[in-house]
Amino acid sequence: MKNLLTTLVILVIFSGCAIFTDEYQQNQRKVIAYLLEDLPLPDDAQIVKAPTVLLGTGEAISGRIILTSGFSPAENLIFYGTETLSTGWRLISSKVGEEITLVYEKSGRYATIYLAPRGTFAGFIAGDYGSDIDISVVHPDAIGIQNPYEELDYDNLPESP
Repeated sequence: MKNLLTTLVILVIFSGCAIFTDEYQQNQRKVIAYLLEDLPLPDDAQIVKAPTVLLGTGEAISGRIILTSGFSPAENLIFYGTETLSTGWRLISSKVGEEITLVYEKSGRYATIYLAPRGTFAGFIAGDYGSDIDISVVHPDAIGIQNPYEELDYDNLPESP
């Protein structure tokens, strides 16, 4: 009976974590869909929480989104090659190898999509692997001052301990 109770408690704890993770993914997808409604994301992609940062709204969005995908970089290359065209993004630069870098432009905004192989234990056994996807979007007005340190008074900076 004690083992059954312990197993039940562990099951509840881990299933609770899955519920919170799924809720986070759903909420983040809604936010990203709102902010980047015109940049396609693979359906299977999972958002990596910590390094994802988005600033602004609509066409004035700048930021970085980190995703993982079960599809290989080559499969994601095909996805972006077809899906971005239908949303008006124009490919202006690419580098394709083991790691793939795609640079798109739309309405003065730039999106850099970096695809890298992500090895997993399951992928090793199955003979395939997924992708780490790093997307950076920059609005042309995101940087107003080219050198914010130009007027810095070095003589009046606080002393470091």
